[in-house]
Amino acid sequence: MPNLSFAAPTSVDEAVKILAGASGMAKMLAGGTDLLVQLRSGRTRPELIVDTKRIPGLIGIREESDRFVIGASTPGVMIYENEALTRAWPGIVEGMDLIGSEQIQGRASLAGNLCNASPAADSVPALIAARATAVIAGPSGRREAPVEAIVTGPGQTSLQKGEFIVEFHVPKPKPHQSDAYLRFIPRTEMDIAVVGCGVNVTLDGNGVCTDARVVLGAVAPTQVIAEEAAAALIGHKLDNDTLSKLDAAAGRACKPISDKRGTIEYRIKVAGVLARRAAAIAFERAAQR
Repeated sequence: MPNLSFAAPTSVDEAVKILAGASGMAKMLAGGTDLLVQLRSGRTRPELIVDTKRIPGLIGIREESDRFVIGASTPGVMIYENEALTRAWPGIVEGMDLIGSEQIQGRASLAGNLCNASPAADSVPALIAARATAVIAGPSGRREAPVEAIVTGPGQTSLQKGEFIVEFHVPKPKPHQSDAYLRFIPRTEMDIAVVGCGVNVTLDGNGVCTDARVVLGAVAPTQVIAEEAAAALIGHKLDNDTLSKLDAAAGRACKPISDKRGTIEYRIKVAGVLARRAAAIAFERAAQR
């Protein structure tokens, strides 16, 4: 590829300066598991690649009093091997753990999976369901945004010139709060989701849902926060009537397309089924806390 430049900054400020000064398209290299495939296929032709792996703080997970801080370039293997995060948010870990093979897990990152901006990204629904935020560095300093505000369409994000994600903030769960993520794929492993669903619930001492978020993937141009589906859970135990209302509401939230992985009608049906199953898992986990 002609005129392709490569930079490996060692600080956030240096990376911002390089990105802001780029004259043409610049791409961040977090893990490269999507970017390298796109480069080889010719789908993207940047003039500059900026590697983030040498910037201190962008790899690693730490606990603060009320949240987890996950470096944007932290590979999947470090996420699912972190016991505290796995106990707190098994759904987030499940989503990340589904991305690719063991080799891919050694490189793929949350920021890369998010900013690749695929509607079917597996790590994104559970992050949104947990009300996670992204910390973004840019020429004007740092800002924080909800994860759901990052992707604006397939392959498109809200990040401005010179900006990139440096870390994610995930609030620690409340008592009787937990989550789950499920996806449906055509094959048994390493495929792109036909539908994905993250469910996050908080229960009272009697098993009644007091707060919920239901987030669907691969059923619209961006991940969908299914507010009506969450409302079907709040104020109720997980009985058959609640599950039926959840199923129907999840289907109504979908705005899918038909492609080689599934038709519009099939995706709507699967969304309801996955919402029911993920909710059942999330309720069970929350009740045990």
